[in-house]
Amino acid sequence: MIRSLAILVICFAFAIPAQAQEDDQKPLIKSIYFGGGSYRISEDQAQDLYDWLDEIENIHMYQIIIKSHTDNIGSKSFNQYLSEMRSESALRLLKQFPTTLSNISISDYGEQTPDFENNSWEGKQRNRRVDIILLKVNS
Repeated sequence: MIRSLAILVICFAFAIPAQAQEDDQKPLIKSIYFGGGSYRISEDQAQDLYDWLDEIENIHMYQIIIKSHTDNIGSKSFNQYLSEMRSESALRLLKQFPTTLSNISISDYGEQTPDFENNSWEGKQRNRRVDIILLKVNS
């Protein structure tokens, strides 16, 4: 019994650093939402983004991915254009951040890969977004 407990304690002790390491590799995500047909980012959302970025230690150690989405209202070509414009708006915001941000990539999905069902108003609203994803780069 004591031996089993000792083995359990040892396993638990080694699991904690592994969990911390895994948490370190989880992406950090901030979403910016848009009105229908819009690529304008409100001042409130811009400030929320800057506040979020300010909280991240060693931000220069992160790869930044911008993923833009739309709902399915309008033509596919318009939604692709809208997706690209939303990414550009987010990129402009990131470039204005006081800390130099590099290693930025962009993926414009338009209406192709919705995370939410486009058959409801709420689903459409949640698909009108840009996700700013930070992935820690191993140094």
